[in-house]
Order: sequence, then C-alpha cells, then structure tokens
Amino acid sequence: MRMKPPHSLFATFGTRIFMALVAVSALLQAPPAAAIEFDEVRDYDEVFVISAAAPARDRIEVSWSIEDGYYLYNNRFLQFSSASEGVVLGEPQVPRGKVSYDELLGEEVEKYHRSLTVTLPLQSLAAGVETVRLRVRSQGCLEDELCYPPTEQLVTVEIPAAPLFGQPAQGSIMGADLPSGVFGSQGDAPLAPEQAFVYEAIGYDAGTALARFTAQPGYYLYAEKFEFTVSGADGFAISEVELPEGVIKDDPEFGPVPVYYGQVEVPVRFNRLAGPAAEIKLEAAFQGCRDGDICYPPMRRSVSLEMPAAAAAVAPTASATFNETVPAPVSEQDRLAGLLTSNPLGAIVAFFVAGLLLAFTPCVFPMVPILSGIIIGQGQSLTTLRAFWLSLVYVLAMSLTYTVAGVLAGLFGQNLQAVFQNPWIISGFVLIFILLAMSMFGFYELQLPGRLQTRLAEASNRQQGGALWGVAVMGFLSALIVGPCVAPPLMAALIVIGSSGDAVLGGTALFALSLGMGVPLVLFGVSAGKLLPRAGAWMDAVKAVFGVGLLALSVWMLERILPGALVMLLWGALAIACGIYLGALERIEAGASGWRRLWKALGVLLLVLGILEVVGAASGGDDWLRPLNGLRSVASGSPTAAHPEFERIKSLADLDESLGEARAAGRGAMFDFYADWCVECKRMERNTFPEPGVRALLAGMKLLQADVTANDDTDQELMQAFGVIGPPAILFFDRNGREMKDFRLVGYFEPAEFSTHLQQVLAAQ
Repeated sequence: MRMKPPHSLFATFGTRIFMALVAVSALLQAPPAAAIEFDEVRDYDEVFVISAAAPARDRIEVSWSIEDGYYLYNNRFLQFSSASEGVVLGEPQVPRGKVSYDELLGEEVEKYHRSLTVTLPLQSLAAGVETVRLRVRSQGCLEDELCYPPTEQLVTVEIPAAPLFGQPAQGSIMGADLPSGVFGSQGDAPLAPEQAFVYEAIGYDAGTALARFTAQPGYYLYAEKFEFTVSGADGFAISEVELPEGVIKDDPEFGPVPVYYGQVEVPVRFNRLAGPAAEIKLEAAFQGCRDGDICYPPMRRSVSLEMPAAAAAVAPTASATFNETVPAPVSEQDRLAGLLTSNPLGAIVAFFVAGLLLAFTPCVFPMVPILSGIIIGQGQSLTTLRAFWLSLVYVLAMSLTYTVAGVLAGLFGQNLQAVFQNPWIISGFVLIFILLAMSMFGFYELQLPGRLQTRLAEASNRQQGGALWGVAVMGFLSALIVGPCVAPPLMAALIVIGSSGDAVLGGTALFALSLGMGVPLVLFGVSAGKLLPRAGAWMDAVKAVFGVGLLALSVWMLERILPGALVMLLWGALAIACGIYLGALERIEAGASGWRRLWKALGVLLLVLGILEVVGAASGGDDWLRPLNGLRSVASGSPTAAHPEFERIKSLADLDESLGEARAAGRGAMFDFYADWCVECKRMERNTFPEPGVRALLAGMKLLQADVTANDDTDQELMQAFGVIGPPAILFFDRNGREMKDFRLVGYFEPAEFSTHLQQVLAAQ
C-alpha cells in the first residue's frame, strides 16, 4: 500500500499560500516565543499520513497516523468519494472522537489525536475490480496554533479476490449442474450462499425483532420471497412483517420485480404475552441472485435471539410503523436546560413552578418541623407578622444557599451537598435536633445566660429581627443537610452553568426554584403563627408534637448512615413512645370525652406499628416501610424480593472494562450512581428495583453501579466525566458502549414510570 501525493491545485499551491498567511499572522499577533516561522509549517501529508486497506470485498478501512501536537476534525469536511468506476461507497462509519473546546474555532468540536480509522462499506463493486482509488477530504490543525484548510488526499487500496465456491468455472451450485460460461462476463466463481447473503436478527423491543439481510456487492435479494416463522418460546406469534420498498429490476426469470441491494432491515412484529426476557428462534425463507448470471435456490435459515421482557401483553397496532420518524426522547433536565437557554423568562417561571412541586416531595418535608420548632420557640411573643418574617428569612436563606452552592457546583464541578453527608456532620446535627426535641418536651430550657439575654433583648428592641440571624443560619444549614440530593430542575440549571459559564442565568433559575420550594413553608409558618395559642396546656401539647417531628427528622437523617434493621428499631421505639404518651396503655375513665378516646385510639395504633417495626427488625427486615417483609420471608422459607445484583464500578477504567464486556456480549448497560447518604437512592433500591416487572426488564442489560458515598477524588472524577452533580443519576449505554444521553434519569422514579422508561431504552439499544 502506498499513498499518492495530492493532485488538486488547492491541495498544493493553495495549502502553501494558506500556511504562509497563517505564519505571517502568527508572527504579527503572537508573542515572539510562540511565533510560527514559515519554515516550521509542515505539509499536510507529513503530519496526517493516510493509508487504506481492504480486509474484505465489502469494506475499506481508511486510517491516518497523526503527528503529536496535531489533530483531525470530525466535521462536514470529512468526506469520501471513489475515483474508480464500478464502485459505490456506503455511509462511512466514523468512531467517536474527543469532544473539547477549540480555541481556534471558539466552539465545542470533536477531535482525533495520534490516529483515526474509518470503516467505509462498499455498497456495490463491479466484477473484476481489484484496485480502488479514493478521494478523501479532511481538515486538521496544529494544537492552539493554526488550522489547515480542508485538504483532499488520494489513496489507493487493493481489493482481495472473491473466495471460491465449488469448481472455479464449471461446477454446480446447490446441486444444479452449471454449463461452461454460465458466469458470463464476471469471470469469478459465485460466493457460497452463506457468504453472498448474510442473515442476522436482534430483539429490538418487547414486541419487535429486527431481521437484517446483507447482500454482497453484485448480489441482490427478491423482496417478495421473504417468509418468517418463530419458535422456541411459548406465547409468541408473528403479527406483521414490514418489508421496505425495493428497487424495481427487470429480472430475466420473473420480469419486473422489487429487489434489495446491499443491506436491508425487516421489522418482524409479534403478538406476545407479558413475561420476562425470552430466547426465540426466528426462521427466514428468502431467495437471491448474482447480478447478470445466476440465481440461488430458495434457502431457509434461523437465528436465536433474546427478546426483551414485556411488562404487559404486546399487540402491535396497524398504525405503528417501524420506519415512522419518532422524535428522540429528551431527558427532563436537558429539556429544562434547553428552555433556560432559549426562553430565559419562561424558564424562570417554569423553575418556580418546579420548586412548588418539589416542596411536596419527601426531601423537603423535613424542613417543616425545623421551621415549626423555630416558630413555636418564640413563645408568647409570637405574632402573625413575626411568624411571617421568621418564615421568610428562613426561606430566603435556604434559597440563597441553593443558589450559591449551585453556581459554585456548576462552575467548579463539585457537589457541595455531598460534603455535608459525612457521618460525623450528620451525627452532629442529629444531636442538635435531639437536644431541641428534649427542650420541646420540657426536660430543660435552652436559653442563653441572663446577662447575654438582657443585652440581646436591648439590641432587639433597637432593631427588630435581632433573632433573624439565627433563623437565617438554620435555613442555610437546612438547605445543605436536609435538602434534596439532586432534582432535574436543579440539574438543568447546573448543566447551563457548567456548559455555558452563565452563572447569572443559572443562579437566577436556582433562586426561582428555591423560592417555589419555600412558598408552602412561608404559608405554613404564617398559619402556624396565627393558629398557635399563646399560653396554656395546649401550648405544651403543640411543643410535644414538634418535638416528635424533630426526633423523626433525626431518625430520617440517620437512615443515611445506619443499617436498615437499626433504623427500623429507631422508628419502632419512636412509635411506641408516642403511643404510650398518647395513653395507649392507660385506662379511659367513664365519661371521658371523645377527644380523649380519639387520642387513645391513635396511641394504640402507633403502639402496634412500633411493635411491628421491632418484630420486623428482629426477623431480619431492613425496610421500615415494609416491616413484615422479613417475617413473611421466614414463614415462607424463601427470601424476600431484592433488587438485581449490580457490578460495582469505582473508576473510569473499571467502567471502560465493564462496558467492553457488555459490548462483546452484544448487550446494553445501565449505570447507576448511588450513595448511602442519598435518600432517593435508597427509595429506588427498596421500591423500584425489586419490583418484578422492573427486574425482568433489567435482565436485558448489564447492571453497573458506582457507590460515591465516600465522595473521594476517584468518585468526583467519575461524576465529572459524565457531568453528574450527585446521586441519584442513572445513565444508559447502547450495545456499542456509547451513552444514550437522551435517556439519562435524575431523581426518584416509581416502578411503573421506570418500567416504561426501560422499555424505551431497550427498544433504542
């Protein structure tokens, strides 16, 4: 193989003129030490050395050896054309390059360093063609210095001879004797049927198999000769075969008929029952010819393939067509990020509404007892206006915290909330909440020394809101400790900040999001301040309720760092204590009021729930939302349903290796980011992954999981590589190991919603 020098005027004289202009420009603009001398500018062919090889008659591999410090672009100038007659090129298969910001162009580009190999299919190759000359157009640059103009290179490649089948001239095909000269002008022996026509099939989705036929150059298949049958698994029946339109050919045997050249994909749709992934055999009957001389007898072949699980019975409708153009799915965070950049004002409103919705998620609920404790702690001095200001300051401090932390995370790629999930920090805040709860129960009074109280009271009289700084601090800490791990709106704002550097726009969106989350908190604070009495026994009962709320918040936070069984014991102890406090074990006197009986009934209910939690923990349970799972497992002798096993990933190298294994097995992959301190992650582990329908769908993918609990340098490098701010985040990869970015998930998803998403992923993989 030898490369021929470029012959176009633009590729020689024009290139040198361009390089001379670049060199002069560099001399005028760059500092002396970085200037490029004219003699230092090398020819394009010297730094981008091109070569080509043909491993078979159906494809050519074009390669470049790229000098250090130079790179090629993947852009519209990367083009291939044939300079030889009788050759029809297919769509080039270009591997993914490294996407980075290009200082010379001022935008994100895809680059190739050191080497590049492009596979170029041959759709048609005339008989007797042994050498192919290619025109290859490309563009490259010297790192941070200059870019060459689009340049055309010529390369010549030898095509291997066609393999023999039977006797070279006089022989037989499929048992039929062939007279001398039957091959006409082609001169070479026909390919074996298995070589001339390649048949393969994959499970496209739960109700569709995709059959693929490849006719070698110079061969074709009859469109009207295809038939399919299915076997190997119960419940499968072919409902529809969608044959694409063929090319009309005046065939000497059958007259004008539709035929297929090159590669054709045929969707085969099934009626099937709901069930897990299943292996089937898809048998195809078809017939083809070599152009200009011989036809092969009808042939039948079968392939085994795995069909993805079906959460429900599949019955394709007549309106569903495989070739119909369907918009690619867009993840929620990417959709919001696009809205933020295209329509900033509308996006701010959308983020505010998203914040209102987030206010009713489990991540925000724990802020209610914190705010309640602040308001109730004001005692008799509380007024409605005072409650409003306290609530507003708390919410504003929370909003500013999210905004600042989000902007910093977007700009520097650091999940600041993860820093506050250290077990020691969580334990410290739990201790504070317990102390606050005990003061609510009246065990002691948390107050400052008398002299300091007097000075603060005097300062408060001079400046209203003297205690507001403490409320602001509590709002700041609540946002970092109790706030949601990651939500799609938060992720969207961080995507905009991280990709565009527009901290003002992203920060404004985060502030609007936080204000939306805070509106219900302000309303609750004002109503609590208005409804709470000023003195009396009722005030003690209200304090006790908020004290229980603080204890529940403590257990909820400890769930991030303690085993599930111990968390169950804590919930059980809290429920039992509340039941006893409400009089579950006390006798009701005759003539007791209806309220007294109601509190006792509630106390008995809490007592029973607490006992169930304790018994469940003792029987091996670890999910306080399903306390009897462990007991049911012991009674039945079978383990409770658990989520599928994940392969643990720690580093990018681990991920590359696992994706390589999945690619070799022809499977897609799901990559889950998890942390022990991520409450939404644990909800997915307990509620979503163990669901039978979800488990069946996940069986069709390789399952990978990164535990980023430690949040060390390796964890941060792994998250930054994919632009993940923090868990929970779930990424999907296709059968070639490429991430399917439009299917990325952030946050918690119920089993039904997650199953629907998995079906779409499996169909696209």
